[in-house]
Amino acid sequence: MRRLALLSAALLLAGCAVGPDYKRPEVQVPPEFRGQSPDVPASERSIADLAWWEVFQDEVLQELLRTALAANYDLRIAAARVLDARAQVTINRSFQFPDVTGNASAAYTRIFGDLAPSQFKSTFSPVGTLDLAWELDLWGRLRRATEAARGDLLATEDARQFVMSTLISDVATAYFQLRELDLELEISRRTLASRQGSLRLVQRRYEGGVAALIDVRQAEVLLYTAAETIPDVERRIGQTENLISLLLGRHPGSVLRGRSTAEELALAPPNVPAGLPSSLLERRPDVRQAENQLAAATARIGVAKANYFPRVVLTGAAGAGGIRIDGSWFGPQGILAIAPQLTLPIFNMGRVGAGVDSAEAQALGALIFYEQTVQQAFREVADALIEHSKRREFRIQQGLLVDSLRDAARLANIRYRGGVTSYLEVLDTERQLFDAELGLAQSQRDELLALVRLYRALGGGWTSS
Repeated sequence: MRRLALLSAALLLAGCAVGPDYKRPEVQVPPEFRGQSPDVPASERSIADLAWWEVFQDEVLQELLRTALAANYDLRIAAARVLDARAQVTINRSFQFPDVTGNASAAYTRIFGDLAPSQFKSTFSPVGTLDLAWELDLWGRLRRATEAARGDLLATEDARQFVMSTLISDVATAYFQLRELDLELEISRRTLASRQGSLRLVQRRYEGGVAALIDVRQAEVLLYTAAETIPDVERRIGQTENLISLLLGRHPGSVLRGRSTAEELALAPPNVPAGLPSSLLERRPDVRQAENQLAAATARIGVAKANYFPRVVLTGAAGAGGIRIDGSWFGPQGILAIAPQLTLPIFNMGRVGAGVDSAEAQALGALIFYEQTVQQAFREVADALIEHSKRREFRIQQGLLVDSLRDAARLANIRYRGGVTSYLEVLDTERQLFDAELGLAQSQRDELLALVRLYRALGGGWTSS
């Protein structure tokens, strides 16, 4: 009866693991995202549920994104880390099972010269064995280590998805910036051609005695203002193309163009659904990465606590062999050996306790980091929602300003040619129109970039095609 009780207790201990089991920590989730448009009611539907090729419908941009997902260096490094983490799971799990190795030897000995009475002239001893080593995981130390490795694997996979989401955001951002710079270059060249015509007109009026020399100089000011913009915009275009080439994993070079920023805006939804705040915990890769890191750190507490308890290792060997002495065989012979070993920590100057304290401190740090990541995620979504809404309002007002200034510039030129006003009025309206047109191009770009940031903040963009 006593033996049965001891056996039952041993089996019970073998099925348990010391240390806390991981549970997702409770975090305070707001009822709705701050900055959500009142025109879009709160629902489970979110733009982040769409694949990136459904959000960015420019065929050229889609091809650039596919190239980046296949060749980008950061993403390839992240994929290699996933493979490493997967191998670490296999390594840690292997310690839960018996370790069996095979050994074979065939020693031959021959002695030359005079022999002592107890010596043999030649011996040959072939032998083969299977050796066994198996640590009984009574306290769950090895199981907790495997659990921690699985948490690290999931966190590494989440990190790869976060790199993918960041890459898609970076390529789309650089592409929209490039298209806006193309528009700035077009505006500058068009304005330069128009001001060259205006300068020729003013020069003829000056030569005819109708205009003053100050009018010529003011027309030159307009001309040179547009001319100096062109090389600066061309510089930024080249550098942006180099950035996109790097993201695509290739040498610097030209980049294909697709739709203009105005065409992109025409396809973009005016109101973007954000979804429910609670779904952000599952959708954002960085939040899931932080949670899996917390799960791994929690499992390592069990690994550290298991060091308080004895370790039981079963070792054994089984084999067969024989021996040949001076031409006579003896055998075959069998070998069987079993040797249980028990190691119990008695005194280690507090090393085991410090290991537990260290694991608990790391788990606490992982918990705080998880909570911080969740808070940061909600803040990024709120910022992106506010930015997208206000950028759109600004772009609409900027468009109205450009329309008014175009008409004002037209009227100022008519008044100048009719002799009603000086060229100073033309100078002022033309300068304001040029700045406003560039501002409109930038506001169109900023609205698109706000959409990209919102899509990423909500956790979209890591689904591969």
